[in-house]
Amino acid sequence: MKRAIISIILLSVFVLVLINIFTTEDEYYNLKLEKLKQEYAIKPVPSVDHSKLPALQKEFATPQDVTEACIGCHTERHKEIMNSAHWNWERVSYIEGRGVAAAGKKNVLNNFCLGAQSNELSCAKCHIGYGMTNDHYDFANARNVDCMVCHDNSEEYRKGSSMAGYPDRSVNLTKVAQSVGAPGRINCGSCHFYSGGGNNVKHGDLEEAQLSSDRDLDVHMASNGMNMSCVECHTAENHQIKGRLYSVSSTNTNRATCEQCHSGTPHFDDILNRHGAKVSCQACHIPVYAKANATKMSWHWSDAGKLRDGQPYQEFNADSTQEYQSIKGTFTWAKNVKPDYVWFNGTADHYLLGDTIKSAPVQMNTLYGSHDDPESKIVPVKIHRGDQIYDTKYKTMIQPKVFALEKGDSAFWMDFNWETAAAAGMKAVGLPFSGEYDFVETEMYWPINHMVAPKDQAVGCAECHTRDNGRLANLAGFYLPGRDYNKGLDWFGILAFFGALGGVIIHAVIRIIISIRKKDYEMDVIDFEKNHPDLN
Repeated sequence: MKRAIISIILLSVFVLVLINIFTTEDEYYNLKLEKLKQEYAIKPVPSVDHSKLPALQKEFATPQDVTEACIGCHTERHKEIMNSAHWNWERVSYIEGRGVAAAGKKNVLNNFCLGAQSNELSCAKCHIGYGMTNDHYDFANARNVDCMVCHDNSEEYRKGSSMAGYPDRSVNLTKVAQSVGAPGRINCGSCHFYSGGGNNVKHGDLEEAQLSSDRDLDVHMASNGMNMSCVECHTAENHQIKGRLYSVSSTNTNRATCEQCHSGTPHFDDILNRHGAKVSCQACHIPVYAKANATKMSWHWSDAGKLRDGQPYQEFNADSTQEYQSIKGTFTWAKNVKPDYVWFNGTADHYLLGDTIKSAPVQMNTLYGSHDDPESKIVPVKIHRGDQIYDTKYKTMIQPKVFALEKGDSAFWMDFNWETAAAAGMKAVGLPFSGEYDFVETEMYWPINHMVAPKDQAVGCAECHTRDNGRLANLAGFYLPGRDYNKGLDWFGILAFFGALGGVIIHAVIRIIISIRKKDYEMDVIDFEKNHPDLN
């Protein structure tokens, strides 16, 4: 009886082991995921039809008139907007090594179009206000809040090119005012998809293809999937939108994370869940970015300024991406790009106007983190490389004036003179320019958070845990099984394995010998009893 019970137990353990080996979590029904799908499948229904509001039954002469109509009902919303980074283009926060400081588009440089300072007339196309012609913009004027750019549901609203943030003259203000509602993807994408001068130029994981994509491109935004809008993850309270852009944000607060919806234990497999302590969800679930359209990987301003017959020109690659522009220089692009990986704890530093250059390449933003930091995780990033103008005497990056409507205003895109553009730009920001300049290599890091792939396309274990060209080959500071070689540790592991195996074998042999001897003894006893019945 005991042997039968033991056999059943051993058989059950064997079957469970086989199930664990040959069954993946995909074959289980993930109730948590199904609950999320049901929650986000139900789209909110507007409680107000703005086309029927009496205050909007008129023609609006100016966009400011629309704002006044909005404020007439939504009496305090403009104050919330005017307290946001989207409006102020800066945020006051604690920055490691600097203390409490203001950082934002007002004083942070990048290695794409460099910076907004002295170029507000053009850059204000992505400001949520009207009339930003220079750095003397009145941020306290509520009439200049642009409600329509975020809330238009007609998909007909657009900012005019080089119009200081005003809408294009073709926009029907009355129609747009009567068509407002919750922000959709196009509202956010009109700036974030096209930042840097074109579709998918900057981010690599945010582009116009996500307006109507399939699940292979983005499981969250897919038209045949969850069909989610940006604000379903980037929620807002009092117009303070969750999620901050790593190119300008320094603190690890109010970030939008995968865990806020999926929790910290989304898998059935405990090993995968334990990876979450040091590996971000994005590192496994975004194997490549720039899936539909190429993204810009480098930008060399030092090549800008070449002319043909005295006129600027452009050259294109075979896939229609720009290879050269007289006004901007030389570019390289890539598609279906494997990310680089860094340790990141959510805090960052940025090159602020006036900072002294200490080494090259200059880090336009520094993502802090390390393996030993309990808040840090491995995150995927796009690294954008290039060069840009700097003052060789003062060792500072230069904010040049690049945009003007006409020639003769010192703007590089019109006059193609770096010296006058640098002098005008630095004068506008109140910093000295020595007249001596050159170009220095720069790098900028853009964490990848979108274009999440279906789970069957997630990064496989062997793509990281390998010694040959693994995804984490360049990520140092920790021991990664399968990638790293430690002679002492490897020998200890080998000895431990074979020692354990030897112990099992020896134990089994001893049990077998004892069992055989026991049976022999029992047979000897039986034979003895048969041969000596008189002793019973």
